Amino acid sequence: MRKTLLFTGVLILACLFFTGLVFATGEKGAPEVSGPAAEKIIKVGFIYVGPIGDMGWTHAHNQARLMVEKLPWVETIYQESVPEGDTLSTIERMIQQEKCDVVFTTSFGFMDGTIDAARKFPNIIMAHASGFKRAPNVATYMADFYQVYYLNGLMAGALTKTGKIGYVGAFPIPEVKRHINAYTIGVREVNPDAEVHVRWIGAWFDPPAATEATMALIDEGCDVFAFTEDTSTVVEVAAKNGFPSFGHYSPMYDASPDYVVSGQLVHWDVFYLRFLGLVYSGILNSGNLENLDYWGLLREGDVELGAKPGMPVNPAWIGRLGDTHDLVLKRLEQMKNPQMVFDPFTGPLYDRKGNLVLPAGARADYLHLLTIEWAAKGVVGPWPNEP
Repeated sequence: MRKTLLFTGVLILACLFFTGLVFATGEKGAPEVSGPAAEKIIKVGFIYVGPIGDMGWTHAHNQARLMVEKLPWVETIYQESVPEGDTLSTIERMIQQEKCDVVFTTSFGFMDGTIDAARKFPNIIMAHASGFKRAPNVATYMADFYQVYYLNGLMAGALTKTGKIGYVGAFPIPEVKRHINAYTIGVREVNPDAEVHVRWIGAWFDPPAATEATMALIDEGCDVFAFTEDTSTVVEVAAKNGFPSFGHYSPMYDASPDYVVSGQLVHWDVFYLRFLGLVYSGILNSGNLENLDYWGLLREGDVELGAKPGMPVNPAWIGRLGDTHDLVLKRLEQMKNPQMVFDPFTGPLYDRKGNLVLPAGARADYLHLLTIEWAAKGVVGPWPNEP
């Protein structure tokens, strides 16, 4: 059922987003409006799990909010560093005191609070990032990085000299496990004996913990680094010790121009601008969101490979990648293709215990990707809830 709901939602949203039948788009993709409708103002609230200056997940969402705010018919507010237990009360304040018409909750841990709020305020439009629970007035959405992590993994596998690659993870949830597995699949495609050593820090934003984890991985012999947490700490610590790394969510080239090889970049504005345009036009409302689950990958333009926008690979590292650079560009184009002619989660794939998780020729569907708990062959370290 989940898979059906996903593709129903994606089909609805994709048709409206990309055919141009609903509204024309301006230079930056913002809907152009005129006439009486242009007098209407939509107030939009954004709820963040971390600080807007984290240089990761929250920073990227807030950059998109700033783009949304340029629309003449939108007013935005935000609340940063919201504890998961305060989700409902924060939404209540945004609706009752701030008079928001639309609320975006931007962290997996906000899911249950969002659904509770939806029941209490059935006429308010809400959308929750990275979750799977919906309601008539709650859509779900995600710009996912697993394909980009795979591409970064190809490069990491080519660059390691010790055969040990360090990975700092925030929480062992399926989203992060999906990223680590895709990264490891890429690593071992070009370096079959390499290992990805994982350290969990139990936080999205904790620079001291990220520093400690990175140093511990260096002590283990790791010489290339990646991460899923919301700071540039891993990049900075790796650079101070002379090791290359891959940025995450926000452009991190400036944090270390000599050592950031590439990274994952997100364009949340692709979703926010289109979604709000459909709300403004009356196409989406508080009664028709239950089957809308947006999933944006490379081919949709929601994510980008790069050390910074327009720089897929840091030129300083292209020569050191050798033939792997050509492979990265080939795979990038294959995954951006409308038919997505390649995907890293294609069988045969085995977990690190030797179990077959995808038979030859099979490609992981959305439900599989959303619920991954297994660890790919080559992952080293603790893996809570491993089957």
